Amino acid sequence: MVKHVILWKLKEEFTEEEIRAIKAGIKEGLEGLQGQIPGLLSIKVNTEPLASSNCDVMLDSLFVDEAALNGYSVHPAHVGVATGKVRPFTASRTCMDYEVSEEQA
Repeated sequence: MVKHVILWKLKEEFTEEEIRAIKAGIKEGLEGLQGQIPGLLSIKVNTEPLASSNCDVMLDSLFVDEAALNGYSVHPAHVGVATGKVRPFTASRTCMDYEVSEEQA
């Protein structure tokens, strides 16, 4: 299995109200992909970091294998969320993909 973790920093130009709406849209959009992408086992978005954090949003997802992760990256449903709800609002993105065993998942 493959874990796919992304951390985003939002652009600084938004008001607190806009940030709440942006985070809700990212969470709803990405978590809404559950059941739509072959090989996607789980997907969770955290939008409430502690003050000690240096990012605003985290995606934590699990795929059956690297091929499923590669398919997710180009799947039309994912591309739609990424281009409509994530990329216009984020200043930076950090990603880590790694293999895990069933026990670690």
